[in-house]
Amino acid sequence: MNFIIWIVVGGILGWLASLVMRTDASQGLLLNIIVGIVGALLGGWLLAPLFGTGTINQNDFSISSLLVSFLGAVILLAIVNLLRRGTPR
Repeated sequence: MNFIIWIVVGGILGWLASLVMRTDASQGLLLNIIVGIVGALLGGWLLAPLFGTGTINQNDFSISSLLVSFLGAVILLAIVNLLRRGTPR
């Protein structure tokens, strides 16, 4: 059951991050899920030690872990946009 919740929450976080970074039109459902999950991994690696919390990948569904996972997804999209377009936005 946690796997399904992980996929749904990852998709929602990826979708919200794509709205913030204005890449929603070029992404579909599958890419939103991937961005949410990989962004949570990136957030766990970069931001979780700073905030002292886990991420959704560690089965921690608190507000702080959702924020770290969301920020990781935004950072991931900024890196992808920087490599594709030459600008983070």
